[in-house]
Amino acid sequence: MVRIKKKMLKGKAYYYLEHSIREGKKVQKKEKYLGRKIPSGIDKIKKKFVDEIREEVWYADIDKIRNIVSKEEKSLPKSIKEKNLQNFATQFTYDTQRIEGSTLTRRETADLLEKGITPKSKPMRDVQEAEAHRNLFYEILKFKKDFTLQIMLDWHWALFNKTKPDIAGNIRKYQVGIGGSKFIPPSSIEVYPMLTEFFKWYKKNKDCLHPVELAALVHLKLVTIHPFGDGNGRITRLVMNFVLNRKKYPLFDIPYENRNSYYNALERSQVKKDDKVFLQWFVKRYTKEYQRYLK
Repeated sequence: MVRIKKKMLKGKAYYYLEHSIREGKKVQKKEKYLGRKIPSGIDKIKKKFVDEIREEVWYADIDKIRNIVSKEEKSLPKSIKEKNLQNFATQFTYDTQRIEGSTLTRRETADLLEKGITPKSKPMRDVQEAEAHRNLFYEILKFKKDFTLQIMLDWHWALFNKTKPDIAGNIRKYQVGIGGSKFIPPSSIEVYPMLTEFFKWYKKNKDCLHPVELAALVHLKLVTIHPFGDGNGRITRLVMNFVLNRKKYPLFDIPYENRNSYYNALERSQVKKDDKVFLQWFVKRYTKEYQRYLK
């Protein structure tokens, strides 16, 4: 709980915010100087103070995870590394495709991508898009150049040139909606200017923000712009992992089973125009995914 603390120095009052947090078996106190008087809007200041502390703790945990995972990776035989990456690619492809309506089961996705067995009685579009997603995922991990608008268009084309050639690699010029969401994507005339602003933001912040924060915000901002007629979620989740991989942080998958909390966090951020809502959801889920390294 945050409390206002008054300190007296030479007969003058100075005000601080104080918040206690537990780190393992220890309790640590954090302070924030307010001034000679308690400022107006103190409730908002308290909330921001708590958010800053929470993020500081979360990012410390994430950096610890990164260091342990990196050390563990170096000790693994090459064949095990390749198998682990294959497992992630299959699971990531299954989840991201399933979130977008694919009919392939987890087993069918694994048989298709790892054994070349095409499932019977399933739409060829689902099969082709799963293969395209897996292939693009591997390409993105090897990609050495920086992320640009043209690169995003190329990646979208790679995903959909076989199944949806009429929209593949093209910025939309029409209005779209998101089924079941209160959020209405920008109009078509807003899309290109918003993308221009996004890439300015990305260039400015790519080396300043914590990599996990950058990955979360890249995903949120791009999917909010909704630049394509279809495939926005898939592209932005791929870009999310491009950012993490480029910064040498563990990759992240959003399970199909957790899609409702994912949708809710996105929608609340978009409707409230508050990036913190999705960012906090993302950081919590990312930390939980690798919680075993913090024990």
